[in-house]
Amino acid sequence: ERFMERYAPNAKDLASRDVVSRSMTMEINAGRGVGAEADHIHLHLEHLGPEVIQERLPGITETSKIFAGVDATRDPIPVIPTVHYNMGGIPTNFKAEVVTRKRGDNDFVIPGLMAIGETGCVSVHGANRLGSNSLLDLVVFGRAAALRAKALLENDERRRSLPRNIEERAIDRLDRIRYSQGTTGTAEIRLQMQKIMQSHCAVFRTQELLDEGVEKLTKVWGAMSDISVTDRSMIWNTDLVETLELDNLVRQSMVTIYSAANRPESRGAHARDDHPDRDDDNWMKHTLVWLNDAGEVSIEYRPVHLYTLTDDVQLVAPKARVY
Repeated sequence: ERFMERYAPNAKDLASRDVVSRSMTMEINAGRGVGAEADHIHLHLEHLGPEVIQERLPGITETSKIFAGVDATRDPIPVIPTVHYNMGGIPTNFKAEVVTRKRGDNDFVIPGLMAIGETGCVSVHGANRLGSNSLLDLVVFGRAAALRAKALLENDERRRSLPRNIEERAIDRLDRIRYSQGTTGTAEIRLQMQKIMQSHCAVFRTQELLDEGVEKLTKVWGAMSDISVTDRSMIWNTDLVETLELDNLVRQSMVTIYSAANRPESRGAHARDDHPDRDDDNWMKHTLVWLNDAGEVSIEYRPVHLYTLTDDVQLVAPKARVY
């Protein structure tokens, strides 16, 4: 609470999660972190007393003991801000149909392809994630996807034949990773990626930090070609699963950090210290990012759709969230 007075004098440690996380990162960046690498801070709960901690915070107590070997009733817990969730995903309309930008159409529907849940991006959140909308993503738009699929089938939409040997690309990816014989372990590359994203694309962002992160992460992308998978089996192969997951994580990291470096403004969870203000004149638009197998990133944009629902329900203009 004491250090939060510097960042949110009124709300203090009751400020929103993104504000608290940003404050923690700024304290660490200022050299006030703890540990051998001064890369985290301490969360003190012991003053609450064992009874309160065990009754009100049993999950935190158990997690601290398992992963950090800390008894939260006696000692501080080592903590660091991390990604709880991302805004964005595969863009869709409100029927959960995947859309893209094609031939001048910003809402071109890709026939037969849908994205729902955490994968889809209906854009109900904006640049800040609203907690109650997580259920909306799943329940409302999951149902919308089912209704849309049912309607398309009932209308006897023309069924397209899949290209021959369409599965070969997925099998080739699996085999390429499964039989990798490089010199760098999965855990080593994952840790490099983790540290780069934590240092260069977390809640504290500047152009210099982001550009340096882009350069470093591009090298990590290159290191993926030298990855080593030692277990070739197909039964309970955690080595293979973790490497497949890393392949996806690196791709997500690439498009995330390139997008962040490309947007010189602050908007919601994208907080740039060198561009602290929101720029609606130039950046009221969605970023579309593509990453090819050569590691090349391309960026385009889609407009933000602002609707007036009825004569009685007017659009609420976006505005800054301040404390």
